[in-house]
Amino acid sequence: MTPVKCGLVAAVLAVAGLSVMAQSAPVLDVTGGQIRGEYLPGGGAVFRGVPYAHPPTGDFRWRAPAPVAAWTGVRDARVFGAICPQQPSVTLPNAPDLISEDCLSLNVWTSEWPVSKARRPVLLRIPGGGNINGGTSEARYDGHTIARRGIVVVTINYRLGSFGFFSHPALTAESPRRASGNQGLLDQVAALEWVHANITRFGGDPTAITLAGSSAGGIDIGALMTSPLTKGRFARASIESGPARNALGDPLPLDEAERQGAAHAARWGVQPAGSLRELRAIAMKTILDAQPARPVAFLNLSVDGYVVPAPPALVFASGRQHAVPAIMGSAARDFTPGAPPPTGLTALINERYGPLADRARPLYATDDPLYGTPEVQWATDVGFRCGTILQLVEHVKAGHPAFAFEFARLVNPPIQPGGNIHGLNGTYVLGTLATRGEGTKLAPMTVTPADTRLSDVMQQYWVNFIRTGDPNGPGLSTWPGFREPERSYVQLAEAGVTVKQGLRRWQCEVYIEHLDSLNRRRPDR
Repeated sequence: MTPVKCGLVAAVLAVAGLSVMAQSAPVLDVTGGQIRGEYLPGGGAVFRGVPYAHPPTGDFRWRAPAPVAAWTGVRDARVFGAICPQQPSVTLPNAPDLISEDCLSLNVWTSEWPVSKARRPVLLRIPGGGNINGGTSEARYDGHTIARRGIVVVTINYRLGSFGFFSHPALTAESPRRASGNQGLLDQVAALEWVHANITRFGGDPTAITLAGSSAGGIDIGALMTSPLTKGRFARASIESGPARNALGDPLPLDEAERQGAAHAARWGVQPAGSLRELRAIAMKTILDAQPARPVAFLNLSVDGYVVPAPPALVFASGRQHAVPAIMGSAARDFTPGAPPPTGLTALINERYGPLADRARPLYATDDPLYGTPEVQWATDVGFRCGTILQLVEHVKAGHPAFAFEFARLVNPPIQPGGNIHGLNGTYVLGTLATRGEGTKLAPMTVTPADTRLSDVMQQYWVNFIRTGDPNGPGLSTWPGFREPERSYVQLAEAGVTVKQGLRRWQCEVYIEHLDSLNRRRPDR
């Protein structure tokens, strides 16, 4: 055969091979119809933008998620779905180009395709963002790297802010449950049910689902750990910088959430007596333009008597949360993202702690090389750290295994005011640290070999926990379980892993004692 003919044959075979590969792209049946994903480099497959509920548009706005609408043909699942309505933010500055009310989709990564009969544990990651922004198309939530360690990874979009946590008297009256608000939390429940119904087709084990999330994702998981709608529906939980006791305080009771929700709706240009039909006809942009830029209590979790029957913090305090093993932790400098450290610290301590203030003030007198200025220490303690310690104490008191961590990888120069590293740990767990900055306005950060090693160790710990409910395994420093009075935890830092005890013990003792005194006076205790 001449060289020319050989070249033609090779070209024909190459084209034929590409055609076969295109035709053999991963396709499978899920609730609603067939989807086509794409192969991952090195093996496995990913399916993006898979709908798990009916689009919450038109008359479906603010309703509980409805069953997914069926489609014909094979749906393209190679690109992410739209993110839920939100204003531009540091992590999603191009949000206006990405948002739609038709946003209830999820993504699945599996390191094996076609799947075998063996079933792999499942990580269901809930994005953070104060329940007011965020979405799974952010590069930091990519599940490819950690899935390659032998698990199936699912990430979900859920409704946010004025569309996902909006209470109103007319919505409560319309609801067969006489509840409103928490639409985004109901979306998370619907996504969990979709995983139960479909994950075996991706090689996943529906009896081995771990819910994990940072910040609002963690706070929402704490609520799901107290909801009757999710009892027995997941096996483990990882709550990262997201305790039930957090910077926003307890969720509002339904009547107060309704009152503030109605006042919020008045800013949309509709008369106070306007019907739900009129409210549902308001343009998405009009609603977003009236929404606060930062998380607020009236556009967040509320005690609706249905999905959240009681304040999650009180459920944990009474030991009635779901009996699942849990990882819980916070960062060394961990407070509201983008916010400067507070000022007027003495007045803040006096106002919060009252008769305990004399004990508290000396604990916030000097700078600390790890924990920062007294103001940063205070913001972290009362915002995320001591609430996490309290939740760990309550979880083990109820007889459930728990493992505590402190993420202590400081960044110099700081990437947020006060050296705040809130939420940074999630990129180490997912192995996505190198993507930091992609499509964002986040300050740059140099990734060192030590960061890569720390991420590898954290992935091993979390994958072990996802598999067994225990993060320990071969080649890793022992991570002791949390218990009183030692309160052991692992400190995860650039230098490696260190086992310690009693994280900020005296500061958190005052915090816990203060909350105990408040709880004793609560009529709903």
